Amino acid sequence: MEVTGKITKVLDVQNGTSKEGKEWQKLIFTLETTEQYNNLYAFEVFGSEKVETFNKFNKVGDDVKVDFNVSTNEWQGKYFTSLQAWKVFKADAMEQATAVIDAAFEPAGDLNELDNDLPF
Repeated sequence: MEVTGKITKVLDVQNGTSKEGKEWQKLIFTLETTEQYNNLYAFEVFGSEKVETFNKFNKVGDDVKVDFNVSTNEWQGKYFTSLQAWKVFKADAMEQATAVIDAAFEPAGDLNELDNDLPF
């Protein structure tokens, strides 16, 4: 799934240790869209490398597009749903890239206008 909006909050990085003894990091950020209803999302970025990359390239106020998965887990009869972001990139960068691609593939024009002086 994907959604586009503005980053409104970036919460502190959370650290922990799994049952197997492995260290983990998680960051939560909120995104607000321009939709009238259901316009606030809280995404998780999981893993130290992904957290570092997110912090390096994103900040509050940035317009971004987020590709994410919805995950639901059951624990002691209760259900918890999370939105796990796996790709975050600038929304304006996507618009610029699309404009460049569109400009590169403009139609060549009327083929009858071309000089047809082929030697064969």
